[in-house]
Amino acid sequence: MKGRTDAPQDWCCLVGTVFFILGLGTLLPWNFFMTASLYFQGRLNTTELINGSAVVRKEYYFNNWMTLLSQLPLLLFTLLNSFLYQRISEAIRIAGSLVFILLLFILTAALVKVPMEEDRFFSVTMATIWFINSFGAVLQGSLFGLVGLLPQKYSTIFMSGQGLAGTFAAIAMLIAIGSDADSGSAALGYFITPCVGTLVTLFSYLLLYRLEFARYHLNKSIKYETCTTDELLQVEDRSSAEVGKLNGHANGSAGGGPAEAEFDSDIDGTKRAFLPLEQEEKGQAKASVIEVFKKIWVMAFCVTFVFTVTLSVFPAVTADVRTVFPGKWERFFISVCCFLTFNINDWLGRTVTTFVRWPRKESRLFPALVVFRVAFIPLLMLCNVQSRSYLPVYFPHDAAFTVIMALFSLSSGYFVCLSMSYAPQLVEPKDAETAGALMTFFLALGLSLGAALSFPLRALV
Repeated sequence: MKGRTDAPQDWCCLVGTVFFILGLGTLLPWNFFMTASLYFQGRLNTTELINGSAVVRKEYYFNNWMTLLSQLPLLLFTLLNSFLYQRISEAIRIAGSLVFILLLFILTAALVKVPMEEDRFFSVTMATIWFINSFGAVLQGSLFGLVGLLPQKYSTIFMSGQGLAGTFAAIAMLIAIGSDADSGSAALGYFITPCVGTLVTLFSYLLLYRLEFARYHLNKSIKYETCTTDELLQVEDRSSAEVGKLNGHANGSAGGGPAEAEFDSDIDGTKRAFLPLEQEEKGQAKASVIEVFKKIWVMAFCVTFVFTVTLSVFPAVTADVRTVFPGKWERFFISVCCFLTFNINDWLGRTVTTFVRWPRKESRLFPALVVFRVAFIPLLMLCNVQSRSYLPVYFPHDAAFTVIMALFSLSSGYFVCLSMSYAPQLVEPKDAETAGALMTFFLALGLSLGAALSFPLRALV
């Protein structure tokens, strides 16, 4: 028998590039708001002179509230995913979310030039963060489902794009700070950048279905299941018309039609047939959510714990670390040593999993190393966080903080990516989608728990 026609190729890795951009676009909102914490704090934590000393009139705890109101929508809309997916089409969920995110970014950019009382500005900003991350949660969940229909390497490309979003935001902030423009114009230019980025993301999604490789994998109306050689022989015993079609296709004839069966060779040389949708009911039923959870609970715990530790101190604690070198470097310190260091190493940690996967998914060392990351919480709290009330400073130097941040973020990206990629491998292929949905929920749960934990941890410093 002749092998089936090869699937279309991803010409010049265009589909991979599109999913990289889509991954970048999903986390632009969170990263641009987070990296701009100094701008927001500058507008909120105004000071007044009391007895000749500058005193902050009101502490808004912007980083804590921003983190919490960014992650709660992710958890909420992860829970609502089944409702949304059944009632709203994929195109509306993805393109519509991107349009609303773009409009909210335009609003944020416009507010840079609008004078506003601090309480009102805080309320408007928090509402913007809530809604922009709500649409971001819908966008992220939809794109995770979409990329899951492609070969596994595209999931890695998508997550690499997500990992690079923070680096993109940090570099944009450095350019804004380093420019000769006044602070208002620099902030305006900074927030125009994600507007352009979101537009590019929207156009990339619209381009996706024009690419043959993407259409081949994303066409949900065509489904195949594999069967053994014995099942194929049973099919060939049917009516002569069906036998003629099968033989015609096997010999490479131009006839055929949608009822044809396609053949491929397994690794051991066994022939398989890919049968049309009418025979899919012969396949096994999917396992229940509880059954899938019993198989992946270790990975679910790992991804939850990693993000709980990460979000408990980043950026609520780390963004308040101060340099010991006053002067011009002080303007760049947080952007470089906190945000840029975190995002570059987080991206590297995610990317390394393409080449190195240690420990293995069955190893007990894997969850042990994840739990060991809790040591980063006191290490970062003992850096030069200002202002502080209770804990001493054991790591005042900039270099110590940068090294701790690098290891903290590298391990975060590495273990998150491993957990997310290991989970579907622990279940049958038919249950991989359920495993992915469960992992997305526990990822959101970890983010929300970390955001909530950041309040007492920052107060403890």
